[in-house]
Amino acid sequence: MNRLVVFDCDGTLVDGQAAICETMEEAFVAANLPPPERNTVRRIVGLSLPQALRLLAPEAQDRHETVLEHYKSGFRDRRTRGILEEPLYDGMAALIERLAGAGWQLGVATGKSDRGLVSCLERHGLLDRFVTLQTADRHPSKPHPAMLEQAMTDAGAVPETTVMVGDTTFDIEMAVAADVKAIGVAWGYHEPAELLDAGAIGVAGNMAELETMIRDALEPR
Repeated sequence: MNRLVVFDCDGTLVDGQAAICETMEEAFVAANLPPPERNTVRRIVGLSLPQALRLLAPEAQDRHETVLEHYKSGFRDRRTRGILEEPLYDGMAALIERLAGAGWQLGVATGKSDRGLVSCLERHGLLDRFVTLQTADRHPSKPHPAMLEQAMTDAGAVPETTVMVGDTTFDIEMAVAADVKAIGVAWGYHEPAELLDAGAIGVAGNMAELETMIRDALEPR
C-alpha cells in the first residue's frame, strides 16, 4: 500500500487567518449581525461554513444563508482582485517537495471549497504535488472521517499507511475517527495541548520536527 500524508490547508499549509477573519466580519455586517471576535473566528477555521456559522451565531440561524453568501462572494472578490493573502508557512514548500520526491503520496483535506483550494495551491505552484484533494464541497464537515476515507481510496492507501497533519482539534478528531495517525502543528489556530488531548501522536514546532514525525510515523524500521 502507498504511504499517504494528508495536510489540512488553512493554519497548516498556509496562513489564511487575516483573509478569513476580515471576510467573515464583512459578511456578518452585511447580514446586520455583530461580527464575532477574531479569536473566535480563528477557533472555527477548518469547519465547513454551515457548521462554523452554527457555532458563531447560533441565535441567528435565519440569517446564516445571508452570511454564507456574502462570505463566499467576499472571498471571490478578493481572489479576482488579486488581494487574497494566503502565504505558505516558511519551509512548507520545501517539505512538500522532499516528500513528493521520496515517492510519498500527498493529499489535502480542508474546509475550503474546491475552487478556493485549487486556486490557493496553483498560486503557490504546488497543485501537481497532490494526488487527492478533499473539500467541504463534497463531504460532511470535519471531524467526520469522509474526507480521509476518500483520500485513502484515491491514493491507494490504508489507515496503517496514512498520517493526517493539521492544526486544529477538528483535524485530529477526523483522523481518530478514520483510525489514522494524526500529527499536530504548533503554528496554527489551536493550542498544542488541545491537539494532544484530541489524540495527536505529537505536535511539531517547526518543519524539521514535522518531517521527522511524519517519517517516524510511517517509515518501516
